[in-house]
Amino acid sequence: MSSSPAVELDGATLRVTGEVDANTVVQLRNRGEELINASSGALTVDLSGLLTAHSVVLSMLLCWQRLALANQIKLSFDGASDRLQSLAALSNLQDQMPGFASHS
Repeated sequence: MSSSPAVELDGATLRVTGEVDANTVVQLRNRGEELINASSGALTVDLSGLLTAHSVVLSMLLCWQRLALANQIKLSFDGASDRLQSLAALSNLQDQMPGFASHS
């Protein structure tokens, strides 16, 4: 049984939940970008409810990071699984993603 992915804004926290794959990532990315565009100030992306670690997840997070930088919003990541952190490290992305480097 799969868990549909979702992203929601709770104060200054973007919560990502469910299973993200190549079929669902675009819709989730777009929704996250809408929420980032509607925000001001620092945001934390809570990944503790994310059930998958996949390269498409890293791609989505990097897109959100670029958008936040363009909007002068500080974006950090929290609650990434060990597997997602390892994937970021293998891709040499942990230093570009605040909240990942401290776990490596």
